[in-house]
Amino acid sequence: MKLGIVGAGMIVKDLLSFIHEIPAITLEAICSRPGHLDKMLTLQEQYGIAQIYSEYSDMIANDEVDTIYIGLPNHLHYAYAKEALLGGKHVICEKPFTSNFQEFLELKEIARQKQLVLVEAITNQYLKNYLSMKENLRKLGDIKIVECNYSQYSSRYAAFQAGEVLPAFNPEMSGGALMDINLYNIHLVVGLFGSPKKVEYWANMERGIDTSGMLLLDYREFKCVCIGSKDSTAPNAMNIQGNKGYIHMTSSANKCESFDLALHKETPIRIDIKDHPHRMYDEFVEFERMIREHDLEKVTAMLEHSEKVMEVIEQAKQSANLVFGPDR
Repeated sequence: MKLGIVGAGMIVKDLLSFIHEIPAITLEAICSRPGHLDKMLTLQEQYGIAQIYSEYSDMIANDEVDTIYIGLPNHLHYAYAKEALLGGKHVICEKPFTSNFQEFLELKEIARQKQLVLVEAITNQYLKNYLSMKENLRKLGDIKIVECNYSQYSSRYAAFQAGEVLPAFNPEMSGGALMDINLYNIHLVVGLFGSPKKVEYWANMERGIDTSGMLLLDYREFKCVCIGSKDSTAPNAMNIQGNKGYIHMTSSANKCESFDLALHKETPIRIDIKDHPHRMYDEFVEFERMIREHDLEKVTAMLEHSEKVMEVIEQAKQSANLVFGPDR
């Protein structure tokens, strides 16, 4: 994979902290706005990035780049992914894929027509602990209750309360608790159980944005609640309760650090099979393989998963009368 990165924020720095450990990925370029030139020069020197660009179209025109990683604010994902796909590049797009369902469908169709890899960078779907959790589900018997809580008091919340609107709390930039933090819970649950039969979102709203909320998913046979909060905090955890046992995880849904498998009348077993400390490592190992082998079958499967998640988000937004994105 010959990677071109767009963005110079925290998630990009997170990526660069470990990407050199995957030798098959080379850092060909980074692009950000002109005001970030000093940042890009620093990153170029620190991580050995071949080229820096202030014009996205120039990076797209670079034949040494075959894949674009989009690490920009949520509302920009669609436009930048579309330009990359039309330019013949594979695309790895940070979550959430797009601001709305129709944007996602358009990107999916362009990628299909051009036979390009298009994937959402969503950590938990590739983590070995999560995959092990999926394999162990059947041992729990009939599932009855699922609960996920990912609550993290935002360092930007105080500024938001003081009147400063930053991307994390800007509805025009597709911010808020649902699109940012609760999205990991949705991916985890939908990846394990598929699409729910009914979706409701009960949101705490401040100045037009959901700062926290409870997402209720009805699977008929069992019920699920996903809590995401940027205005308060609590111990992050996930529980899956069946009539033969439970799975308990004491980490946020984006990390899946480890989990306990407890069957009736048996001592709980701690499962932790991760082989790398960084939560993003496994997904990029798999992205590199998918692109190298042009594994469009796996790409299609992951896009189908992302589509189910986008449908849940749309239903949640509709239930709470939320409108996100630049066209709101």
